[in-house]
Amino acid sequence: MLEKTTRMNYLYDFYQSLLTPKQSSYMSLYYLEDYSLGEIAEEYNISRQAVYDNIKRTEAMLEEYEEKLLLLQKFQDRCKLLADIKEMLAEETPSKQALYEAVAEVEKLD
Repeated sequence: MLEKTTRMNYLYDFYQSLLTPKQSSYMSLYYLEDYSLGEIAEEYNISRQAVYDNIKRTEAMLEEYEEKLLLLQKFQDRCKLLADIKEMLAEETPSKQALYEAVAEVEKLD
């Protein structure tokens, strides 16, 4: 569950501008502020089922956006490559060729 929450938080960060205000609000309350479905329903004077349905549809939309745009995947790849570069730089005699290759991989992501 924590892994899904973390993924949804990242997807929300990357794609929130593509959501409607209501979708954005529900996702923010549910995932960022840890509101329950009941609390969100009470806040908007609607049923828990309506909140649940909206959140599930929005999660699916965020996954579709990621499938097409790959912003989260590129971010994760970039973070891994940067960590690898830092590790190489920490070596006593880093290989220039390996560093150039890692930098080239980072450039490909953009």
